[in-house]
Amino acid sequence: MKAKYMHKGESLDYRNATDGIIAAGDVVVMGSRIGVAGTDIAPGELGSVHVSGVYELPKMDKAALDVGTVVYLAPDGITTTETDNTLAGYVAAASPAERESVWVKINA
Repeated sequence: MKAKYMHKGESLDYRNATDGIIAAGDVVVMGSRIGVAGTDIAPGELGSVHVSGVYELPKMDKAALDVGTVVYLAPDGITTTETDNTLAGYVAAASPAERESVWVKINA
């Protein structure tokens, strides 16, 4: 099998299949992974979605999270619960219980 290099893959083209605008910074679920919209993406249009990097995201639970903990995207934020949630990545900076957000290295 032979492969042809295309690009780094830090962001991918993504077509907005919804009826609303995907705003820059919105988290987008793409199959079993997530991305973060790099620009506003109008309905039916193609836009850029970042699929690597570290992003600050809201935590669903008031739990302390250590660096390296695998986390998932739930409808209300980041959680350690895998069931019915989408893999987000891992914790990139410790987040004490009182903090409402966590830094996540996405898709890692």
